[in-house]
Amino acid sequence: MARTSLRTQRDLLVLGENVRAWRKIHGLTAQLVADRAGITRTTLRGIETGTGAASLENVLAVLRVLGIADTVVAATDPLTTEIGRFHAERTLPQRVRVPR
Repeated sequence: MARTSLRTQRDLLVLGENVRAWRKIHGLTAQLVADRAGITRTTLRGIETGTGAASLENVLAVLRVLGIADTVVAATDPLTTEIGRFHAERTLPQRVRVPR
């Protein structure tokens, strides 16, 4: 298995801290968030501590419970950045032809 880079470890830790902060801002217990997300308390602990073992599906379930999933997903839209729009304009076809 590939070794996790230091940058990825740091990002997982920050993401986990942010998830925990959102949970506390909403005044929700870890058990309540885990139950609403359909995951175990141990899985939520892994997300909040940044271990990197949780599936993306579980992370999104937690973000949905916290009300921030749409914002996080929208943040990955390449067309919201200048460079994304630039490359999209260069690489996307100008016309789409109907297959025969």
